[in-house]
Amino acid sequence: MHDVRKLGLQVFAAPNNMTGQAQIMVRAREIDFVTSFARDMQALLDILGITRMIKKQNGSELKVRKTSGTLESGEVAEGEEIPMSQYEATEETVGTIKIDKYRKGVSIEAIASKGYDAAVDQTDQEFRADLRNVVTGKLYDTLKSGSLVSHESTWQMAVAMAVGRVKSKFEEMDRTATGVAVWVNTLDLFKYLGGSQITMQTAFGQTYLKNFLGADIMFVTSKIPENTVCATPINNLIAYYVDPADSEFMQAGLAYTVDSETGFIGFHIEGNYARAISDMFAIMGVRIMVEYLDAVANIAIGDADKQTLRTLKVTSAAGEHEGTTNISVGPDLLSMNNVYKYKEAASATGVTYGMDVKTWSRWDGKSPITATNGNHITVVEADQNYKAVGSGDVVAVTNQGE
Repeated sequence: MHDVRKLGLQVFAAPNNMTGQAQIMVRAREIDFVTSFARDMQALLDILGITRMIKKQNGSELKVRKTSGTLESGEVAEGEEIPMSQYEATEETVGTIKIDKYRKGVSIEAIASKGYDAAVDQTDQEFRADLRNVVTGKLYDTLKSGSLVSHESTWQMAVAMAVGRVKSKFEEMDRTATGVAVWVNTLDLFKYLGGSQITMQTAFGQTYLKNFLGADIMFVTSKIPENTVCATPINNLIAYYVDPADSEFMQAGLAYTVDSETGFIGFHIEGNYARAISDMFAIMGVRIMVEYLDAVANIAIGDADKQTLRTLKVTSAAGEHEGTTNISVGPDLLSMNNVYKYKEAASATGVTYGMDVKTWSRWDGKSPITATNGNHITVVEADQNYKAVGSGDVVAVTNQGE
């Protein structure tokens, strides 16, 4: 029989790799984080009428569709050939969906100051909120690129026309809108309401109200600029995700807790002894977007003739080849649907807001332009209807071949 006094305290030590109370608490915290995120995300998807998210491989391209075509006249004389109306749907790549990596930590000083429960809970909530903002921020970027643009004099009319335009667009596409979602600026809504009281709800950090001014659901957010209303049919919304559990991370020793029902996010916690912090890691590939970009309305409030033309800073430098100039323009385009147009003349060409520049020369924003040295080049940023929203002018400096 062993003499315990000779064996020392090691005889009472816990076996290696035993799961203890600390590991159980960390595991529970990880599970709570992913299930809370998934529950909130699912609530938003339910409101938007998205019954399921489409699973994508990491790095997959994401595309939106655009439709184009014109209905030919139906007034055809007897015996004449009936003109054909041609419509087509084209796809445009708008990026990729991939696993993004995030990290946040809580220090032992914060834990000592506030206590473990308070410090951890506060940090976890903030982390979840930041990750929610990543998802919704990409959706807002898409909405701001809507191609159904117009100007309305009042906020109420802007909401009505946003709803009307997207419904009309779907009808042109032989589709029926199951409902319309509208996004408005917080201050715009309350300026309209004045002292009136309304009931609003929250899902996935998004404030919304239902059946208001013709919108089936209206989201209220400061992420949409003031004097702007965005809208799209509910059944134009689509969601994709990359499942963190599909990756081979675990084989590399990177094990994340993932909600088995949704797979929206992976989460892991571990202690960083070198910095004395509790590290939190999240991996996520989630994207809510639209199927048809030209079924998204982006309505500005205010008379078009009172809108301010955006000032573009245009510079010119001699190009590589004789008779060419390299043009640079800033700031960047306001919308992914906007284009650059330019005109060369002996003097600067006057431009007003909303001016039609369809016949001007198209420029891709980077290619050299052939021009006469000393002539003016007026560059216009135009929306998808070729209406001017910004302009700038420069005297061309070309390669003189010397």
